[in-house]
Amino acid sequence: MLVLITYDVNTETPAGKKRLRKVAKQCVNYGQRVQNSVFECILDAAKCKEVQHKLEVLIDPKTDSLRFYYLGNNYKTKVEHVGAKPSFDVTEPLIV
Repeated sequence: MLVLITYDVNTETPAGKKRLRKVAKQCVNYGQRVQNSVFECILDAAKCKEVQHKLEVLIDPKTDSLRFYYLGNNYKTKVEHVGAKPSFDVTEPLIV
């Protein structure tokens, strides 16, 4: 299923900046960055719970937030892209 993970980490302190880097690095392990704090991830239920737990441990819930949008398996009809940074199929291999 396609899961959209978004986060907002307070970076007013050095500790916040460190948390932001850790959250971003963890998200890169599971999906593709589509905007600064937004990742599209193809995950099964177990992987989804795994990444959610890892991210919850990293953030400070008093100042930071996470959002998980579960778009399911029929996500291609639910995602529309307009503007810069052309869209791509997250199920296709990424060639760098």
